[in-house]
Amino acid sequence: MLNEANQLKANRTIACSIAGKTLLALVKGISGLAGNSYALIADAMESTTDIFASLLVLFGLKYAKKPADQNHPYGHGRIEPLITFLIFGFLVVSAAAIAYESIQNIRKPHGPPERWTLVVLAIIILWKELSYRIVLNRSRELHSSSLKTDAWHHRSDAITSVAAFFGIALALFLGEGYEAADDWAALLAAGFILYNSYLIFRPALGEILDEHLYDDMVEEIRMIGARVP
Repeated sequence: MLNEANQLKANRTIACSIAGKTLLALVKGISGLAGNSYALIADAMESTTDIFASLLVLFGLKYAKKPADQNHPYGHGRIEPLITFLIFGFLVVSAAAIAYESIQNIRKPHGPPERWTLVVLAIIILWKELSYRIVLNRSRELHSSSLKTDAWHHRSDAITSVAAFFGIALALFLGEGYEAADDWAALLAAGFILYNSYLIFRPALGEILDEHLYDDMVEEIRMIGARVP
């Protein structure tokens, strides 16, 4: 369970994360509609899912702060991996929706996306990768699995944006007949989202099942103990 100071830091990190994701979802959605890019629209859908996931993380951090009681003698810290399971569900549903819409668009002829959408995506990719590194470092500092999960949301968002970038670039530079490259990029992004879902789900499952996850800590304790006569 996080102490008071770390709890405040975690809450601020999540609040900033939610604000950033909300702004990005709006930028992606508007740009995708105006620029005729389903890959960007799919990216906006993923970001919108991330907003709800971050709200769950914020709830989990607050609930985990509750002190031990008669029914929970070890505190409420296990809420964090449970929240991770819910977020895993959000990601899987999001990936399935993106994959379905991508396949539908691949089967329908449509025009290529606008060139300026590449500039928008380049800025988004840099922003999301920076956000990932900031939140991941904070999760390590505070030893919070929920924050680590939120960091991976930023990374998965960056990956979907990279896929969208290459899809749009192929559709634009290869010309007529390659308009669906944008939709194939969205389909590829759905696969990345599923893979990242597993990466955040597996450690949370181990935590719930009391799997041994602290080899580094054990080794450090042994080294300190070895120095004691």
